[in-house]
Amino acid sequence: MSGTADRLPRLLALVPYLMSHQGAQVGEVAELFGLSEKQLIDDLQLVWMCGLPGHTPGDLIDVSWDGGEILIDNADTIARPLRLGIDEASALLVALRLLAATPELAELGQGDALPRVVAKLEQAAGEGASAVSSQVAVDVDAAPDALPRVKEALRAGRRLSLRYYVPGRDEVTPREVDPTRVVMADGRTYLEGWCYRAEAMRLFRLDRVLTVEILDVPADPPAGAEPIDVTQGVFRPSPTDELVELEVSAAGRWVAEYYPCERVEELGEGRLRITLRARDSDWIVKLALRLGDTGRVVSPAAMAERVREEAERALALYAHRS
Repeated sequence: MSGTADRLPRLLALVPYLMSHQGAQVGEVAELFGLSEKQLIDDLQLVWMCGLPGHTPGDLIDVSWDGGEILIDNADTIARPLRLGIDEASALLVALRLLAATPELAELGQGDALPRVVAKLEQAAGEGASAVSSQVAVDVDAAPDALPRVKEALRAGRRLSLRYYVPGRDEVTPREVDPTRVVMADGRTYLEGWCYRAEAMRLFRLDRVLTVEILDVPADPPAGAEPIDVTQGVFRPSPTDELVELEVSAAGRWVAEYYPCERVEELGEGRLRITLRARDSDWIVKLALRLGDTGRVVSPAAMAERVREEAERALALYAHRS
């Protein structure tokens, strides 16, 4: 969150935070806002030149960071945190409803708190955000018994037989898996285990497990099988994946925040040029079609051409059905 288009909302969030956390350390605040210390200092220098009309020293915000301790004064007029917009409140409500639907929350005895939070947020955000977020369906488990069976297999140390849907290839594949754990990543519940089809550790989204059967075979993953690091998300591109360049409008900037990128370049007026690695061509085509008129594939040329052909095919089908 360091681009020009993001700077004003960040500053409007930064000042109230500093007003309520006098003496906060530069390094801690930079980490909290996802900035380098230099970027934070640049923001503080800009805040120091802001204030009420008149522009005399008494009208401007007073901020100092000597010794790494941030002190701020004369900023009472913008000390209140910003209200969430409809899009922000809607996104938060969808995320909370997804979290409330996860079985792990009920097992921890925390299932009653979230509905109260959702109700309070809906009341504060107004009818607009509630109406938008309620139109988004949250489907956690395709197979209702997937999570209980997986946990039963983990407790018993047994191998699993799955029928698993792979959206990138639009196919259902049979898998035999020695389960190692259940993890939450990117707002989804995953089974981690040794997959005998792939002969490697894999993550399986439980909402893509169509059937699951506990086999009368002891789970015995190889000794060298290492847990998959999901701290940075599930999608971890390989250095050998093809580089793809996209150009997106302000409405498509979410791509740079949602996916790991090799390079992000500001083009002005909120537009970005994004370079990322494609795990497969089908994934890029789906991403480009999802972007619609808010983004396009620039290179490689063959990928851009394929996206164009898929878009034309989809429009032709739509026109035929109409």
